Amino acid sequence: MVLSGTIGVAVTESGAAPFTVAFARCLVGGLLLVLWCAARGWLRPGRLPLGGHDLGLAALGAVLLVGNWVLLFAAYGRASLSVATVVYHTQPFLLLGLAVAVLGERVARRDLGFGAVAFCGVALIALGGQGVGGGRVGLDGVAMALGAALLYAGWALVAKRQAHVRPEVLAAVQCCVGAVLLAPTLLFAPLPPLGAGWGWLALLGVVHTALMYVLMFASIGRLSTATVAVLSFLYPAVALVFDVVLYGHRVGVAEGAGMVAVLAAAVGHKLPARRTRGRSRDRA
Repeated sequence: MVLSGTIGVAVTESGAAPFTVAFARCLVGGLLLVLWCAARGWLRPGRLPLGGHDLGLAALGAVLLVGNWVLLFAAYGRASLSVATVVYHTQPFLLLGLAVAVLGERVARRDLGFGAVAFCGVALIALGGQGVGGGRVGLDGVAMALGAALLYAGWALVAKRQAHVRPEVLAAVQCCVGAVLLAPTLLFAPLPPLGAGWGWLALLGVVHTALMYVLMFASIGRLSTATVAVLSFLYPAVALVFDVVLYGHRVGVAEGAGMVAVLAAAVGHKLPARRTRGRSRDRA
């Protein structure tokens, strides 16, 4: 989560266009994840449960994942690192909406309440947030962050259909597919001149993709849902600290209230519901 909070800094300091950054992240991170999976023996014949249907879903997931990265990286430059990151944390509620629309799932009243609080927070941020350079927050940046959250929610919905595939293998496949999809964009969004920008792009692929994914997937099953919910708060908190220290971001009253609302709702949604006497087992 701490590494996730520094992604915006790497993207900004690279000086590259969003499409270029996403390509570099897919290429470097994907190749390293392939090497990791091969070293662990997960790519041996018979141990790779990826049939034709799974490959199709993996390709769809790659499109959603890449689109999510491109929109989020673009939002950094139009809204600010902290604003884009906090708005991006509406993704759990967008996932609920997709589950209702696509799968016909029911939504608990507590989740509807948390969702309402989160989107009220987004409205406060949009009205009173500070954007890049100290001006008003760019509404297009807020819209891009919401779009990125929606695509991530779609990716999560597709990933649920592939729970039988090791997440490291799935991530490696999707990054490699993403690199192929994004390669043509280098024609209009070329790599930056050889220099420090390349170092930031390499850091994004090595640390913020390959290493971060390995750490994240290794933690699955070892932490309780409540612990994961609380730790997820570190992602936007770290992004806010770096935005304030490095880029002089100043949080106003309305923006601060909006951020608290979004993050409190996101953490509250992820915490397991309390069991209450007199309620049915399904309700609990």
